[in-house]
Amino acid sequence: MAPSEPPILVTCGLPYANGPCHIGHLRTYVPADIFVRGLKKMGEAPHFICGSDSHGTPIVVNAEERGTTPTELVTRYHDHFDEVFRRMGVEFDYFGNTDDPSNHRRTQAIVEALMEEGHVYPREIQLAYCPSCDRFLPDRYVEGICPYCSSPARGDECDQGCGRHLEPGEISEPVCKVCGSGAEYRTQRHYFFRLSSFSDFLVDYLQSLGGTTNARNYALEWVRQELKDWCITRNLGWGVKFPGSEDLVVYVWVDAPIGYISFTEEWALRTNGDWERYWRKPSRIVHFIGGDIVYHHCIFWPAMLKGAGYTLPSAVVASGMLKIDNKTFSKSRGYVVWVIDDYLEQGLHPDLLRYYLASYTSHTKELNFSWKIFAEKVNGELVGALGNFVNRAVTFTTKNFDRAVPAGELDPEVMAKIEGTVSLVRSALEEYEFKKLADGAMALADFGNVYFQGSEPWKLAKSDRDRCGAVLRNCLQIAKALAILLQPVMPGKMEVAWRQLGLDGTAADARFDDAHLPIEAGMRLGAPEHIFNRIDDSLVSKLDEIFMERIAAIDAKKGKKQGEEKMGTVKFEDFKSLDLRVGEVKAAEGIKGSEKLLRLLVDIGSEERQIVAGIAKTHRPEDLLGRRVVVLANLEPAKLFGVESRGMLLAADADGEAVLLAPDKATPPGTKIR
Repeated sequence: MAPSEPPILVTCGLPYANGPCHIGHLRTYVPADIFVRGLKKMGEAPHFICGSDSHGTPIVVNAEERGTTPTELVTRYHDHFDEVFRRMGVEFDYFGNTDDPSNHRRTQAIVEALMEEGHVYPREIQLAYCPSCDRFLPDRYVEGICPYCSSPARGDECDQGCGRHLEPGEISEPVCKVCGSGAEYRTQRHYFFRLSSFSDFLVDYLQSLGGTTNARNYALEWVRQELKDWCITRNLGWGVKFPGSEDLVVYVWVDAPIGYISFTEEWALRTNGDWERYWRKPSRIVHFIGGDIVYHHCIFWPAMLKGAGYTLPSAVVASGMLKIDNKTFSKSRGYVVWVIDDYLEQGLHPDLLRYYLASYTSHTKELNFSWKIFAEKVNGELVGALGNFVNRAVTFTTKNFDRAVPAGELDPEVMAKIEGTVSLVRSALEEYEFKKLADGAMALADFGNVYFQGSEPWKLAKSDRDRCGAVLRNCLQIAKALAILLQPVMPGKMEVAWRQLGLDGTAADARFDDAHLPIEAGMRLGAPEHIFNRIDDSLVSKLDEIFMERIAAIDAKKGKKQGEEKMGTVKFEDFKSLDLRVGEVKAAEGIKGSEKLLRLLVDIGSEERQIVAGIAKTHRPEDLLGRRVVVLANLEPAKLFGVESRGMLLAADADGEAVLLAPDKATPPGTKIR
């Protein structure tokens, strides 16, 4: 096969080597594999690259909790994902690891190039620091409140609110995730990528970026707002060392996408290829990613490449999100389907899930998975329509024509239908619409069933053998086309169909254009067999039971933990150390930029204290004036949204609403609570 001009490189967002593979992962990898297989059927020569994302604080935290090392944890899950992809028929040309020496070298080279061009600079910043643990808290080591939408957030991302990337030092009310203590902000020198200077470039670049509109439009919306420079160093021992600084590593979202380049280098080294042909010269680079990492791939990544002088991606294809049984996907709540334990180890063929992921909905829309719908699609579409048609064509020919393809003219209507479907499948791939591909091919199977049924070959076998032979040859031609067109979606099952048709070579090697090459009369067919088997209700019940038992176990564990928390005790001496007083609110106002926080001036008897409280959504400032409240007066001062807070109001949490505590009768400010 002649090399593509320009050459094509397809990548997938790197699976994070911190836990097992679930079907949410496959929402990215299966469509990408379908795309690559489809390109090959159109005469292209793409290369398919991926690997494990092996750095970052979550891996360090997880390794610490498990009593193992980051290296051991990463190795375990790297091997796990490699196994899952192979079993699911996702065939990468190279599957690497961002902790490989080649990625360390390439990352440092790119960072040094950015520094030489003035795109990276040092700055003194405020970082969350845990006095109890005696260390700075990068990314997932710290949790708190998003400064933009006031939702609970992780240190690097507002994962429960606006979804915005958070820079170090931005999160409000920081808490150490390791020990649960309140954190404070301290000054440290870090390095920043001058992202703000790439705004004009990114607007022009994104307007011409190929792929899916959800990726392009989301990124443009952010770029047209003010872009902030991006802190690219972290206080960790695990990761790629920042050039010239042994106590800092580069942020994981720097070295992870650079893995696309280093993995290409490793592939080229093993195949005598040229990695620079893809990353230093004009090429077609297509990224398949999840919808939750658009910001990183469409803003940070192209700006880094531009600044360091590398080839820019030509398309970013972002998938929609996933639901399980119409519930928001959540590993912590049990709304998850694990690929090995829940699917492959239950004896289910990988192609059935590949078909479901491709055909359920448009690639950019939300996909819902349930075992009931899964079984309905398999039984109705794969068994009842596709498998039934191929089996009838092959079985009837075997029975009446001694396993030989009969002679007879191919019907122009049949050939036109096949050619039209080939054209539709090509356009579906170019539009990254895999449901359109699957639906188009299944419409051809439905056409075949109607053609077979309407032609009544069982009657023609007795009255007009030549006409019967022509009908069956047309049916086998449709079956051949289906095996070719659906091979990217169901590579294993379509090879079974190919062998039944007795065709030379493999379905994988056949091009789309071969679908309308006439099937040869007289050619011997293989032995007929059912390509797909029905999924019984009993199996659906078993799979649902596994799913529900997981949710029940998690709920029970949470209930037990909550019960343990309720039963916790403290010593009387510890309680006596709390300086609790009655206070009176003298002034109250909102804090600019925060929807949750209010700045209060509270009389606590001996003085008036400035206290920041997260009650703006439930209390109007004017309604608080003159109110008696309960104040923890000896709480360590903290800064929230840049405003110093010297105390805390006590409140009850009533279904997420703050109910302020107060004395039940008039009590002077400053009265001690004992």
